Amino acid sequence: GLTEFMKIDGANGAVTKPLQPAFLVTGSSSQANLADNTVLTFDTEIFDQNSDFSSNTFTAPVTGRYQLQFRGRFDEVDQDANWNRIEIITSNRTYKSSIIDPGALGTHPNYWSFATVVLADMDSGDTAYVQWGQSGGVSQADLITTDAHFSGFLAC
Repeated sequence: GLTEFMKIDGANGAVTKPLQPAFLVTGSSSQANLADNTVLTFDTEIFDQNSDFSSNTFTAPVTGRYQLQFRGRFDEVDQDANWNRIEIITSNRTYKSSIIDPGALGTHPNYWSFATVVLADMDSGDTAYVQWGQSGGVSQADLITTDAHFSGFLAC
């Protein structure tokens, strides 16, 4: 057929692959009072090359290694929680971000940022999504989704 699978720029040799899985998503409104294991919502696609992202979840179209990353701002993290973290959940395993102990702080952190990156092994049809992890305390942390991004691409 006439589908373009690879494009090589004759002037500088840059190679692009229009069907290569890659996505960048964010949210349109905040997600309030996060409880442990709450799936983070991303309803705004900045781009979704190959259309592999839907309903807060990326689905790998082919087996390979996928670079997945999350960065987001959280407000009103509960000081009484034992710990907080971000988790990227794939069909094969859970990848946990650095963990914080908000009890070591003198007050509830008004603003906190989490970021995590992983090179994940995924099989065709495997899924990946992001969730909030918290032990103890109350469910009061808010994800400012307009200041949060989840992205990924097929690396190899």
